[in-house]
Formats: sequence, C-alpha cells, structure tokens
Amino acid sequence: MVFSSTIFLLYFFPIFLVIYYLSAEKYKNYVALIASLFYYAWGAPQFVFIVLASIIADFYIVKEMYKSTGSKRRWLVGATIVLNIGLLAYFKYANFFVDNLNAILNAMGMNAVHWTKIALPIGISFFTFQKFTYAIDVYRGQHKPLEKITDLCLYILLFPQLIAGPIVRYNEIADQLTDRSANETIDNKVLGLYRFIIGLSKKVLIANVMGEQADRIFSMAPADMSTGTAWIGLLAYTFQIYFDFAGYSDMAIGIGRMIGFKFPENFNNPYISGSITEFWRRWHMTLGRWMRDYLYIPLGGNRVNTKFRLYFNLWVVFLISGLWHGASWTFVIWGAYHGLFLILDRLFLLKFYNKIGKYPSIIITFIIAIIGWVFFRSETFGYATGYIGKLFAFDFGGIEYFDREFWTMLVFAVIFSFMVAFPFGAKIEQKVFFADYTKSRYLLMAFICLLLLIISVSIISSSGFNPFIYYRF
Repeated sequence: MVFSSTIFLLYFFPIFLVIYYLSAEKYKNYVALIASLFYYAWGAPQFVFIVLASIIADFYIVKEMYKSTGSKRRWLVGATIVLNIGLLAYFKYANFFVDNLNAILNAMGMNAVHWTKIALPIGISFFTFQKFTYAIDVYRGQHKPLEKITDLCLYILLFPQLIAGPIVRYNEIADQLTDRSANETIDNKVLGLYRFIIGLSKKVLIANVMGEQADRIFSMAPADMSTGTAWIGLLAYTFQIYFDFAGYSDMAIGIGRMIGFKFPENFNNPYISGSITEFWRRWHMTLGRWMRDYLYIPLGGNRVNTKFRLYFNLWVVFLISGLWHGASWTFVIWGAYHGLFLILDRLFLLKFYNKIGKYPSIIITFIIAIIGWVFFRSETFGYATGYIGKLFAFDFGGIEYFDREFWTMLVFAVIFSFMVAFPFGAKIEQKVFFADYTKSRYLLMAFICLLLLIISVSIISSSGFNPFIYYRF
C-alpha cells in the first residue's frame, strides 16, 4: 500500500486521521500502532510476527541492559546488535551469499548448494537501523528506555516512516512517543497536509514520468542505444530516484507533522552540491548522519593517527552503505565509487573546486553523482560498464522518441532540482517550507495544493505505473 495509491489516499489515510483525531489523548498511540500494524501486514503479512517478536526481544533486553552495569551491560547491548544484524543478514543477504558461493563452487567444478530463496521483508533496512539506535542510544545514556512495549512497537513500526524512512533516531523522537501535545497544533496539521501533497506531486507528476522512460531505456542493451538515448535515460533515472525518494520523505514528514511527530529532514537539494562530500550532507541525510554517528565515529572517525586509517574508515563506511542499499555487487561498487570521491575530495578536489567556483563545481559534482547512479540502477556490473561506455561513445545515431509530457516534466525536474542554487530559488523554498505563514499564504498554498492533489489522484487512478524505488531496500 504505497502512499501514492488510491487505496491509501482515499481510504486508509482519511479513515486513520478521522479515528486518530477523534480519539482521546491516551488512546492515540494505540490507534497509530494498530494502523501501522495493518499497514505493514497489508504488504507483508508473513513477516509482521517476526518483526514484532524481534521488537519484543529488543524491549526486554534493553530494559535489562539499562539496569545493568559493567560487562553485563556490554554483553546485552551486543546481544541486541547481534540479533538485529542476524535478522538483516539472513533475510537480506543470505541469497546473495549463497549465489556467490555457488558461483565459486561451479568455477571449481563442485556441486552447488541447494537453497530455497528467501523473501525480503519490506523496509527491513530502515527499521533495523532504528532498532539499533534504540539500544545504542539507551546504552550511551542519551535517553532512558521506553516503559511500555507498545510505545517501542510504535517507534519501530510507525507507518509514515516505516518502509523508506527518514531514519528517525530514538533520542530524536523518544519524548514525542509519550507526549506530542506541543506539536498537535492546527498550524502543524495544515502545514503537514501541504507537505504531504507537495511530496505526492513530486512522486506522481515527476518521478513516475521519469521512471517510465528510465525503465524503458535501462531495459535496452547498451549496444542498441545511441549516446543521446543513454544520457536521456540516465537523466530520467537521476530525477526519478530523487523526486521518488524526496517525495516519499516529504509525505512521511507531512503525515508525521499532522499527528504530532517532528521527523528530521532527509533531503536538502543534493544536486546543487559542489562536491561529493557536500552531496552526502544533502542526500538521504538521516542515513548519512546514522553512518557517521553509529559507524564512522566508533571506527575512529577523523581522530586517527594516519591518513591511511582515515581513508580506510571512509571507504568501509561507504562500502557498508552500498551493501545496505541492496544485496548486489553493483551496490557495493556504487558505495566504493562514492567512497573514492570522498577520499579524492580530501586529497585535492575540494581545493580544485574552490579555485573554479560554485557553478562549475556543481556541474562536475552532478556528473560524478549521476554516473554513480548507473551502478545503482544496473542489475550487473557488465551492464553498468557497457552503459557508461555508451555515455562516452559519441554515437549520435539517433534518439528514441519521447512525448511532450516527458520533456515537460524533465524541464520541471531540472528547475526544481537546481533553482535553489540561485538566490531567488532559495527565497522561494524558505517561504514555502520554513517561514511562518500569513493568512494570504495559507489561502494560496491551499489552492495550489488542492489543484495538485486533484491532478495527482486523477493520474494515479488512470496509470498502472506507480513504484517506490526505496520500498525494495
């Protein structure tokens, strides 16, 4: 049940809001939890009990850890980490491991291991990271554990951010799980609705249009496409993945705001970055901060004795980040690719960017980032290298036909991706998302959002193409 589906927009979400708003304060968490369980079970009924069992185990282990000291405390936090890594490794990486093992065995002339493929629980990468933060934040003394197991279930399973983030750390939301009265204002409900509709529009009006063409082109063999077609396919995917994921994040933040939760921002115009280092401060920010605080800093971070160790830490973090996105060598290579450019930034690229200025740096960084998307999108390394080769083959034999809708949405995608690099664009974004609203601005946004909602629902009702890229992670 994706957010951009008629069943969510016309049935689940309105019914949930009515029941939630009519419920007494002491029952709202239960309403949200029941809705979240229903939402998850709708897409993965066979996994909901496994997720609940792991949450119950986390609750009691962390509760005991909080009361313990010394080695027992360390053993208990280790137990929760092993439990959750074990679940993630089994469900997400067991198939990958066996497939690679069988490839090695076949190459050695040995019999392959017989294995029944394991289905991937939706959202496992996201809620596993949140389960880590619960245990680690309590262990570090950043917040005490929750007293009610239902509140922990709500934190992990809360449907707005359950499937594809933002990754909400426990210490950021712990107090809101038990008291949201300060955030449950009319302004937050209205502005949350506006944010949801803006995210829905990003997804339906731009990402879906880009995605149809990206899928069509990436289904072609690189030898069968021209250089122009390859670049258009890459641009289509570049804007699809951004407006798809950023749109989902906007919807999640908007829903959270409507029910009293304040989720962290997840995107900050990443395509205007002047380096890959800056790109990772703007793209999927909650993942970047999670990797920094729970992996990079514990590895030693910047406080290491040698530059080799510093670069090693960076590369380890991004190799893991790539593998977190998917059990495939193309994701690992994508992570290594970004890790390489982070190291090059520190070696000499940042100095080079400072010399050439803001806008040339944005163009170079954008090209680096989108070439990386080829690995992210491709099923195999061979396809990715063939596609990249076609990008630079200068084979201009012809470009596939694209309709007016695609070209129009591509123009809008470019405008909305880059306008904040200019003062007028930054001013517009500030007024829409972060400034206080006047009555006239409320009315204007109400009109715009109503129009966008009608158009989006009309398109959803008539189109069968409506995937969410990050649902598979």
